[in-house]
Amino acid sequence: MTLHGTIDLHPAHRVGPVRRRTFGSFVEHMARCVYTGIYEPGHPAADADGLRTDVLELTRELGVSSVRYPGGNFVSGYRWEDGVGPLVERPRRQDLAWHSTETNAFGLDEFMTWAAKADVEPMYAVNLGTRGVQEALDVLEYANAPVGTELADRRAANGHPEPYGIRMWCLGNEMDGPWQLGHRPAEAYAELAAGTARAMRRTGSELELVACGSSFPSMPTFGTWEQAVLEACYDEIDMLSAHVYYPADREDPASYLASAVDMDAYIEAVVATSDHVRAVLKRDRRIMISFDEWNVAASGGDPGAEPTGDDWPEAPRFAESTYTAQDAVVVGSLLISLLRHTDRVASASQAQLVNVLGPIRTEPGGRAWRQSIFHPFALTSRYARGQVLRTAIGSPSVETTKHGSAPLLDAVATWDDDAGDLTVLAVNRSLTEPLELSVPLTGFGDLELVEAVMLHEEDPLAVNTADDPERVAPRPLEGVHLRNGLTTTLPPISWAMARLRTRK
Repeated sequence: MTLHGTIDLHPAHRVGPVRRRTFGSFVEHMARCVYTGIYEPGHPAADADGLRTDVLELTRELGVSSVRYPGGNFVSGYRWEDGVGPLVERPRRQDLAWHSTETNAFGLDEFMTWAAKADVEPMYAVNLGTRGVQEALDVLEYANAPVGTELADRRAANGHPEPYGIRMWCLGNEMDGPWQLGHRPAEAYAELAAGTARAMRRTGSELELVACGSSFPSMPTFGTWEQAVLEACYDEIDMLSAHVYYPADREDPASYLASAVDMDAYIEAVVATSDHVRAVLKRDRRIMISFDEWNVAASGGDPGAEPTGDDWPEAPRFAESTYTAQDAVVVGSLLISLLRHTDRVASASQAQLVNVLGPIRTEPGGRAWRQSIFHPFALTSRYARGQVLRTAIGSPSVETTKHGSAPLLDAVATWDDDAGDLTVLAVNRSLTEPLELSVPLTGFGDLELVEAVMLHEEDPLAVNTADDPERVAPRPLEGVHLRNGLTTTLPPISWAMARLRTRK
């Protein structure tokens, strides 16, 4: 049986601009993301700063726009000043978030050096778990103030005379989570976040501030936490954070493939809560969403065990998901969801960049390679341009255990007026059946096909490894026709991209 689906769209029907910050990532001092991930002095590919150039090249190829740092859970116990100054003077600390030893060999200055080489915008998180307003002001002064103050002069003495000009700042991390150092009730966090935001803005810097939303939509605090934080912080912040991870469910693949249905609902719930507070407070400005942790989480391969007990290792190997072709399809659909909500999602960070749930994997002293999920991210980042178009999707549905009825076809499209480029991204969630796709193109003028690719494997559990790094990779999508619109057939469990351009 072949399924049939349609995507109706028009260049005049727009959601909002494609935001480059949608394609952000996340680097945390967790497991091997930093040490032997982006930073490994002595590696054959390391540069003079100890940065792995193979990972830098892959980061640029991935199309990452911004990177959130240094956490994550790690930030709630972090003393930023431990990570600046001469290496021999930096203290070793117990990292209570991940039961590891933090050497502090990599800190703010190293991160900013890496960010410049990777051509990414930094997004810095301050510690509102075990610290507060003064420490936030101190790291802001160190990072952004011109020379002439104690902390700016210290930055200059450390070899960085020019201010970093960091614009995006997270006011803590997941502060409603009992696992978080300094975990506190909504009202207490909201008061601290609002006070920190007001103080930071007094510096005169052009800042964009992100307050913590509830850690996950499944939290019992979800909704009431957002309301309390927004009521206290609405006039002080620009964005509210959202976090979600979707575990790869090999026993229930239909629900897993429909994860974006849940992401859609999550975003819309945060928007509804935010707009309720906006109405109550009678404000014109809308608070945006910073979706600064999202990804799928797979348990294949040997992800390693988080340290416990008397073991406080340096850069332990754990949380290293080995991603399948099916995982890549889900990541592609989650990116579709983020684009679909571009009117309210102002920034997003896939967590994390390297090794820890990462699209990039490395071996200490060895190779770096692209995981399966690297490809939908890289292609979407590269070719989603201009405006996100509203799409009306016609599709059969499937009943899922976790998300109810879900359309088997998911899609979004972007249109670049200036270049005359149309990009269509589509997913077939069916486990077994191909889907014949029809996309009428009325209103776009005379288009020609530039490229059509897909991610699909006969074995949906196929993975990339250091020895076989191209096992799962984009392949040509055959049978694409432009007669009365675009038509093609999507294989089961597939993600596809078609690029069209106005004929000259």
